[in-house]
Amino acid sequence: MKVSFIIPVYNPGPDIKELVDCIKDFSLKNKEGTEILVVDSSSTDGSTRFMENDPSIKLIKIKKSDFNHGGTRNTASSLASGEYLIFLTQDVVIRDSQCFGNLIRTFEEDPKIGIAYGRQLPKSNADFLGRTSRQINYPPQSQIKSLVDKTKLGIKTIFVSNSFAAYRKRALDEIHGFPTDVIMNEDQYVGAKMIEHGWSIAYCADACVYHSHNYTHSQEFKRYFDIGVFFGKEKWILEEFSQAEGEGAKFVVRQFRSLLADKQLSLIPGFVLRNFLKYLGYKLGMNEKLLPLFIKKKLSMNKQYWHNKG
Repeated sequence: MKVSFIIPVYNPGPDIKELVDCIKDFSLKNKEGTEILVVDSSSTDGSTRFMENDPSIKLIKIKKSDFNHGGTRNTASSLASGEYLIFLTQDVVIRDSQCFGNLIRTFEEDPKIGIAYGRQLPKSNADFLGRTSRQINYPPQSQIKSLVDKTKLGIKTIFVSNSFAAYRKRALDEIHGFPTDVIMNEDQYVGAKMIEHGWSIAYCADACVYHSHNYTHSQEFKRYFDIGVFFGKEKWILEEFSQAEGEGAKFVVRQFRSLLADKQLSLIPGFVLRNFLKYLGYKLGMNEKLLPLFIKKKLSMNKQYWHNKG
């Protein structure tokens, strides 16, 4: 098998069928073979029912309580037979099924690439901040990152997004897969391990999907609390690739300049509040060991992670 597609889902809604159909369209054109693995955390909305009788889909059902961003992906990876593993999240919209081929071609052009991730374009309903965040994090120029770039790029050296990313299975196996129990950022963890082991990470600007979020202030706080939890537990990543706050500050400056350039002055008060909450959430997450469990559950976006931490 050449390519294995892996999609973790939970109540994905009707759009999941369109995503699967795009993968099938690519599969028809790929003569070397593909497979689709969907890990369903016990969806209750009926949107995955069509997969049960589809022989082209390997549907893996797990309990909702057993889901973990790293561990669940390891489960799927262990069942995959592809030389390359393409991970997608359920809310991605495919621009053109050729994006998969563009991603895989990167591996074939350079045997040292362990991960390739694509460009994420804002969805049509993206608000100003959601749109500019995609423009900043996913520029139109492709890039290959390796250990020699860490002085220049810092934490961005290991940036990867599993919303749309492909892994060379041999490289993933070499670093023993994803972390088995992580609140989020399993992709950053693997990116760091890959770079340390001499592999490169490719950003493929010609492999495009639509993916963006319009987070509320509360959601941003909770998301950055979880990011802080991750880096608090994986301090070795910050020690090796510099502090995450440095890149965060650069991002804020660039987004603020976009606000001014587009004359979105009415958004400035909310922008200031949002970034204060993001920073506060991150710092609280970094120091989560000082907080009682019931508080951490309230502050976290990924509440399921804390259920077995009592």
